[in-house]
Amino acid sequence: MLLVVLLWGALVTVLSLNPVPRTQAEFRAAAAAGRVTAVEFREQNGDLSYVRWTEGPLVWRWVSPRPLVEDSGVYTVTDLRRDLGDGSVRTINVRDNTGGGMFLPRWPFDVRGPAAVWVAVAWVITILIMLGSTPRLGNRWAWFWMFGIGQVGAILFLLLEPRPLWFRAGERPTPRKRLEGGFGFLTAIGVGIVTAWVTVALGQLVNLAVG
Repeated sequence: MLLVVLLWGALVTVLSLNPVPRTQAEFRAAAAAGRVTAVEFREQNGDLSYVRWTEGPLVWRWVSPRPLVEDSGVYTVTDLRRDLGDGSVRTINVRDNTGGGMFLPRWPFDVRGPAAVWVAVAWVITILIMLGSTPRLGNRWAWFWMFGIGQVGAILFLLLEPRPLWFRAGERPTPRKRLEGGFGFLTAIGVGIVTAWVTVALGQLVNLAVG
């Protein structure tokens, strides 16, 4: 169950980080038709420089700063709220976050949608399980770095410890030397880089599929 929740959270996060480009006119049409369920925006002195919205739990769309200026000159927060109508759509003013986050991943606690709290709870429970167990592939420090810098350590832990998920009950993997903290740190950096590239690739595939 923990694995399913975390995989869902990872999917939602990947798609939210790779919104599909759209125009301001398309956003206004979606808002007028009542298809918009959530909007995130960034503003400075009342003028919008970024608008991102979703019409469901997965695929996000966005309007970049240039179309916001070219389509109608200046697009303000007041214009945005007028386009959204009765105010029932959830809106979030996104502010730049420059603090922390180096050793712990942000995505389990920043998932969009109603299941966000369950993803955070699943991640916390998984790291507590790891700290209270004796992992097979690496020591606790190695897995700690995988959970943090590696970003997807919680998912990998549930897949691989204490035996791979695809092994039958009672089937034991071949014993191997456990990864120590230092090598775990370096491995976590590599896994984090691969995760970033996979995130970008999946986002591009979604953009191609949605059109």
